[in-house]
Amino acid sequence: MNIKQALPWQAKIIAKIILSRLPFTYRIWQYLSLFKHGDMEKPEYAHHVFTTHFERVDFQNKNGAFTALEIGPGDTLFSAMITHAYGATQCYLVDVGRFAREDTAPYRAMANELSERGLPIQHINDMRTVEDLLSKCNAQYLTDGLRSLKTIPDHSVDFVWSQAVLEHIRVSDFFGMMKELHRVLRHRGVCSHSVDLKDHLGGALNNLRFSSRVWESDFMAHSGFYTNRINYSKMLGHFKAAGFSTEVIHVDRWSHLPTPRAKLAPEFRGISNDELLISSFDVILRPR
Repeated sequence: MNIKQALPWQAKIIAKIILSRLPFTYRIWQYLSLFKHGDMEKPEYAHHVFTTHFERVDFQNKNGAFTALEIGPGDTLFSAMITHAYGATQCYLVDVGRFAREDTAPYRAMANELSERGLPIQHINDMRTVEDLLSKCNAQYLTDGLRSLKTIPDHSVDFVWSQAVLEHIRVSDFFGMMKELHRVLRHRGVCSHSVDLKDHLGGALNNLRFSSRVWESDFMAHSGFYTNRINYSKMLGHFKAAGFSTEVIHVDRWSHLPTPRAKLAPEFRGISNDELLISSFDVILRPR
């Protein structure tokens, strides 16, 4: 059994709080598999994520040149390569830190994956640095979160996607992020988002045990397990208030509450079971 999976949620919080304060770089934690942003180091998985989002949407330039934007590319810049292979003439990768691998080995593996699928990227073997890669794919890696998003020109993006990222955006930044996505999208642009509402401590609702005063503190938010706890209905409300029409295409639910209601912080105890039982959902957003 995986040791991390066997640890109770309380132990995971304590361990991550301690580890996050040690003077090690993210790259070391990534190597040790203690702090990772998903499975984006796996070429086949990265390709699957992109195509899942890409195939579920339709926009004006889908069959020709288009501009793409990924929110939260995570531990690699694979999306720059994949979107380029699918016809994107420009790609923005926006994150809250410089987490992506900077050695070329994973990108050569991604190039092989694309080539085997009949999607070769020309002259990729000439790549010596990730800057070479970004230049070849006409991509920008922007690592200052909401401030980075604000640098992208108005009405310049056709396709936006994210995979289990929106739940990590700070509550204080969430609506601003949605407004910026609405601003950068072209009139016929589209967003596809997969949102994971489970806690990131064991896949339950243990994140709802804490008051907002505690949970939203910088101390907790910078400890490696933060989720914004914006529930399904409220998140849809934010999308609509930002100017989007919403199309929910899939919802996953627990069969019963994974964390007892009595253990939740008072501010969450009054939420209906129908709301609390939603563990994840997929949504398509279009500018109204």
